[in-house]
Amino acid sequence: MVDEAGDAPGAGRRRRKPVEQTPLQRALGLLTRREHSRRELSRKLTSRGVEAADVRSAVDRLAGEGWQSDTRFAEALVRSRASGGYGPLRIRAELSTHGLDREAVAAAMATFDGDWTEAACDLVRRRFGPARQIDQAQRRKIADFLIRRGFDGAAIRAASRLEAEDWDGAA
Repeated sequence: MVDEAGDAPGAGRRRRKPVEQTPLQRALGLLTRREHSRRELSRKLTSRGVEAADVRSAVDRLAGEGWQSDTRFAEALVRSRASGGYGPLRIRAELSTHGLDREAVAAAMATFDGDWTEAACDLVRRRFGPARQIDQAQRRKIADFLIRRGFDGAAIRAASRLEAEDWDGAA
């Protein structure tokens, strides 16, 4: 295809050089995609070559203006991981890697309005299919699976001891 001047489309147009973003713009760009903890946002900006003082300034400003919130981040992470089939031990551990203190982790975990034992049982029903006779080896597989997912002992015991009527009733 040729335009009126006889040139191919796009010929003669110059690509604009990307404008260098400020640390604040970079941080805001990250936050528009998903929530980030202060630690995670700082780490990402630093890895992109932003000076430490500029990182602190940008993150402090965004937190002060309500764009960044560790509380909101933690609550979103709990919802996301719980709906993904992860248990409270794994979620707490992940929250602590984001630099959140015990009170913030406890507050975020309190926002989960489900029952961890029932969540473990539902996960087992989905993962291991329809009810059948569960032998000791199968119980070990179930327990290992739930341990890797971060469920506590009580939830693991309940989910690995489901009876046939428990499997059928939830399907």
